[in-house]
Amino acid sequence: MELLSYLLPLFFLTALVYATAGFAGGSTYLALLALFAFPYEAMPKVALLCNLVVAGGGFWVFLRAGYFSPKKVLPFVLTSIPMAYLGGRIPLGKTLFLWLLALSLLAAGLRMLLSERSFTVRREPSWGRAWGLGLPIGAALGLLSGLVGIGGGIFLAPVLYFLGWSHSREAAAAAAFFILVNSVAGLLGQLAKSGPGLDWGLALPLMAAVFLGGQIGSRLGAGKISKLTLQRVTAALILSVSGRLLWGLF
Repeated sequence: MELLSYLLPLFFLTALVYATAGFAGGSTYLALLALFAFPYEAMPKVALLCNLVVAGGGFWVFLRAGYFSPKKVLPFVLTSIPMAYLGGRIPLGKTLFLWLLALSLLAAGLRMLLSERSFTVRREPSWGRAWGLGLPIGAALGLLSGLVGIGGGIFLAPVLYFLGWSHSREAAAAAAFFILVNSVAGLLGQLAKSGPGLDWGLALPLMAAVFLGGQIGSRLGAGKISKLTLQRVTAALILSVSGRLLWGLF
């Protein structure tokens, strides 16, 4: 119960902030669990369950607001799903797991430093370009997501930015959908690898906390609120946790 008293507010705030940008917070859930010495074999399962709750609710909010573009996200999803399942089944040692987590957080934090103003649609992808780039990139992102135990939307959003295919709210809707389907695939892989063993007395309260935070955040994100300040605060949080993990590994 003492562990929950620390984790519940942190998970709630993480879900709230991440959901404004269409993310679910899986990378930070993992980092928080690692910092509080949670059994690392169970960490990906808890993070993915929380991802499902936040991303599912967030995707519904962005979908109803009209920001989801299937044409731009389906090529990424078709290859990411089987690769996320495969990644979830690959056993990792604790040190390698923490390295992947720390570096993933570092990449995510740097991504969040991008200004919201940069998310403008510069070009609509042709059919060939969308599928030609989306399939291999989706496979790579799915594998990494499954290995680490996150949904991967935080990696998809900067890809859409650099390609110039989406503005910020379209990218948020795409990220939420990407996280949702990859979290299902990754969770199935984790269950196939190590079974369903999980402390539901810890998992269920955390899922409730992220549901509340995610609903608030996704509604803010789908509205007119500027995400620039939130992105910078989130980036500082992610980079500080990544730095602490890297410091411990060295």
